[in-house]
Amino acid sequence: MITRLSLAPVAAVTLRVVPEMLIAAVFALPFGITDALPALTDPILLGAAIGVGISSSVIPYICDQFAMARLPRATFALLLSLLPATASLIGLVVLHQVPAAIEVAGIVLVIAGVALHRAEA
Repeated sequence: MITRLSLAPVAAVTLRVVPEMLIAAVFALPFGITDALPALTDPILLGAAIGVGISSSVIPYICDQFAMARLPRATFALLLSLLPATASLIGLVVLHQVPAAIEVAGIVLVIAGVALHRAEA
């Protein structure tokens, strides 16, 4: 899919998103630096932050890439559609966050839509 994109839209998105993210990061830095300073100077907290970042971003991304390369497209899409249901279940069990009826309906509709989708012949 990415190989089919022309350079103009990719460049437009890059030129718009990257500066906005940099501006937001610079703007947020003065407000959060006093709160973040203890974590940046304590090796245990810094290690924990790096561990959380790797565990929550890098490892799932790599697993997704391996799964996407090995599974059929429909199976991978169905597994991705189950992520909100899994997150809601973990939120319910661990954090005691009960999802509202509209949230449950949305999760069911997404899973049903992916499960019922048929690729064009």
